[in-house]
Amino acid sequence: MTETLRIGIAGLGTVGAGVVKLLAQNGDMISARAGRRIEISAVSARDRKKDRGVDLGRFRWFDDPISLATDPGVDAIVELIGGADGAAKALAEATLSRGKTFVTANKALLAHHGAQLATLAEKSKSAFMFEASVAGGIPIVKALREGLAANRLSRVFGILNGTCNYILTKMEATGRDFADVLAEAQKLGYAEADPAFDIDGIDTAHKLAVLTSLAFGMPVAFDAIHVEGIRRVAAVDIAYAAELGHRIKLLAVARRTPHGIEQRVHPALVPLSHPIAHVDGVFNAVVAEGDFVGRTVFEGRGAGEGPTASAVVADLIDVAAGRRVPAFGVPASSLAKQPLAPMDRHVGPYYLRLTVYDRPGVIADIAAVLRDEAVSIESLLQRGRAETVPVVMLVHETEEARMRRAVEKIAALKAVTEPPRVIRREIL
Repeated sequence: MTETLRIGIAGLGTVGAGVVKLLAQNGDMISARAGRRIEISAVSARDRKKDRGVDLGRFRWFDDPISLATDPGVDAIVELIGGADGAAKALAEATLSRGKTFVTANKALLAHHGAQLATLAEKSKSAFMFEASVAGGIPIVKALREGLAANRLSRVFGILNGTCNYILTKMEATGRDFADVLAEAQKLGYAEADPAFDIDGIDTAHKLAVLTSLAFGMPVAFDAIHVEGIRRVAAVDIAYAAELGHRIKLLAVARRTPHGIEQRVHPALVPLSHPIAHVDGVFNAVVAEGDFVGRTVFEGRGAGEGPTASAVVADLIDVAAGRRVPAFGVPASSLAKQPLAPMDRHVGPYYLRLTVYDRPGVIADIAAVLRDEAVSIESLLQRGRAETVPVVMLVHETEEARMRRAVEKIAALKAVTEPPRVIRREIL
């Protein structure tokens, strides 16, 4: 071990530039907390000429990021390239196989190859760190892996995508529809030109896969996650949710159930009485529930230059100080496969909005369908007189399969003029 921890940064986008700035601005304090200096030795990115707002002239430059892993003057690699495969995966394998530290913010890489890379790290006795991969500046990885290690966790859930949370918050505040607010978010830089990764829930699912593994000591199981995005959330549903004492959030949930570990990402009605209902804009929040600690709530900025760079450098401080724990809290060989609960067995309450002809007997027909599937109505809203009217229902807890069958039968009723809108409610 050299007196200085010499790092190489692969990827010099927003976060990479943030790491450079942070180490320059807070270098002395960071060194004091790490017990030795942390310095950038080399960097790699596709475009040498691009202005990134930081001075990169004093660092050695590699066009090929794999060269960072083979360079004897680099002790630790910070991977900020992104993507589940390609250069990011090749760099991870090259770094860890050589016994060097690998620090990443790449949730896609972890969601698809996390267990494999953790095994490689343990074989080569190298550190594999990824605090920045989930929830930006919120130290949730360390909290689950270390701070809550004495607890048997029953549930981890939260808001893990700032783009979606910003869009839903803005829709509620302005009454505007999804497409209009999305276009504004793109202009402001809160959403990508191609926003599918965020608004279709994939980014959130990648992060949930990591949290599930940490919380329940199991291999990452991204393919087992039920994923829905926010494209179909309408302003009218947000307004009805507010009237009924809820807000709509894109939630990521992992929990123990009698049928196994349930993992799901979808819009949900969250009661106003819960703190997570009041997490707005680009902020993230994560809630973990343990048998001895009870409920813990973490909130902060989930992305961006500063928060994510903060998480990257926190990992580097641990490495420099010699603090090391297994990547997912237990040795990779101890990550135990567990039964995975199918979404059809999910049990919870629901919100249902229908558009129906305003005729006698319509509500009775709908109630009969729900009765036949053992779905119980909690409350019902129907207002106004017109040819067609909205009917909004909250239903009590029921099994997902029953609710789906009921909705299919209701949609087939001649009095129902539009496809029913169903949103899950979360009991918090």
